[in-house]
Amino acid sequence: MSAFIYYSDQGVSHEVPCEAVLTLGRDKSSDIPITDRLVSRNHAMIRRFGQDDYYLIDSGSSNGSFVNSSRVAIPRLLKNGDCIQLGDSQFVFKQKKELSQEAVTDAASMEETIISDRTEIRKVTVLVADIRGFTSLSENVDIRSLTKIMTNWFHDVTDVIARHGGVIDKFIGDCVFALWESDLNEARSVQNALQAAIDINAVTEGLNNNTEEVAKKLCIGAGINTGIASMGIGQDATALGDTVNIAFRLESATKVLGVDVVMSESSYSSLSKDCSRGEKKYIRVKGKRDKLKICGLHFDDVHQMLKNFDNTLNL
Repeated sequence: MSAFIYYSDQGVSHEVPCEAVLTLGRDKSSDIPITDRLVSRNHAMIRRFGQDDYYLIDSGSSNGSFVNSSRVAIPRLLKNGDCIQLGDSQFVFKQKKELSQEAVTDAASMEETIISDRTEIRKVTVLVADIRGFTSLSENVDIRSLTKIMTNWFHDVTDVIARHGGVIDKFIGDCVFALWESDLNEARSVQNALQAAIDINAVTEGLNNNTEEVAKKLCIGAGINTGIASMGIGQDATALGDTVNIAFRLESATKVLGVDVVMSESSYSSLSKDCSRGEKKYIRVKGKRDKLKICGLHFDDVHQMLKNFDNTLNL
């Protein structure tokens, strides 16, 4: 789907296509320059992830960014028809479904056109990582500082996932959901997910060093699972299936088990015995009748696993 921003300036209507990144602000170099003194020079941006997910990200503006009258503190996934307000300036986000030339021809020559949505099934390794203590952080830090913190986290986590060959499916509040294709090299996809978890935790811990308002140490919990998923489902073009659901359950289990990472047997079984560490046990997760065999890991364990993994590649 293509996406556009609609707005009116001095009585003239504008339609601006959303590319990979669209900047909005008072700076004249912005993709959409705004002559409004309530708007910061570099106020906000709209950034695309995957094919069809567009997020509004406040860039630490003085007066905030709003979607449907709600202030944006963390990156906000935009939906068709959302109203964006920056200062006194208003914009409307629109997404349009694109028809192939064949569909256009059929529509012109037939009274009805039957559209078939085909799902793509792939084997993937899923990583779900969530900031621990975010609720406390949001209650004790003012909204402007929180927005800057989460904007930096959003950008850094995006770079981490890309650096390790993954794809971000979406951000859900202070949680990132990413995946790696596993058909060709399952062990490598698991290793990449583990390395990404390590680096995301480093980014999160860095918030304590870079922001005075953060008093409590921040870290993440991560769930990793490998299996079959349906790709590109629904308007959000997301991945769905039991594999994804279990990854979210495993991330929640880190709190109960007191560990940093919980990895399913389907993930750690692809690694050699030399790379396998952590405590193996069976746990129950919501929505599953049978217990799941998992591996609970602290980040020190993960560091050693990755070191052993690299050593096995060099043999």
